[in-house]
Amino acid sequence: MSAFDLLLDYERRSLAHQPGRPELVEAPGHWRGVGFRIGKHRLVGAFGDVVEIISLPAITAVPGSQPWMLGLANVRGSLYGVVDLKQFLEGERSAVNEGQRCLLVKQPGGNVILLTDELYGQRSFNDAQVIERPESLEGRYAAVIARTYRVADVTWGVLDIPLLSRTPEFRQAAA
Repeated sequence: MSAFDLLLDYERRSLAHQPGRPELVEAPGHWRGVGFRIGKHRLVGAFGDVVEIISLPAITAVPGSQPWMLGLANVRGSLYGVVDLKQFLEGERSAVNEGQRCLLVKQPGGNVILLTDELYGQRSFNDAQVIERPESLEGRYAAVIARTYRVADVTWGVLDIPLLSRTPEFRQAAA
């Protein structure tokens, strides 16, 4: 097959492709969010709560703050608090590395940056995948996981970001 024939085949297949109709993407019983990992837990944040996915910015420490409050970061001229979500939820500090991805999330009174251990990107779920919350969700996880889904033997907890931001411990970043 010549290069031209290959390009014609690509064009033919591209024109024949019909992307998912919007009514199917937003169908009742379907839910989509941003998947990430904190420690051994795979979590998902609702698209409406995640403003942006960013690389870990330069952080300026804030004296007298909780250990999980890493400090402040300037992102395109706006200051945001940076939270080590693993340390907040588990009490164990995240390993920070270059190229690490963070979630800039909505919060009353100002957005905040959540440090994640690993980012998976968009995840889609449906009502048939909802399961009862596993017993392994304890401590702060139990308070902020809204529901769980199981997909191919992987459990995904939906992190209720608005609830997290209203948690008294989260709102009290000063030590």
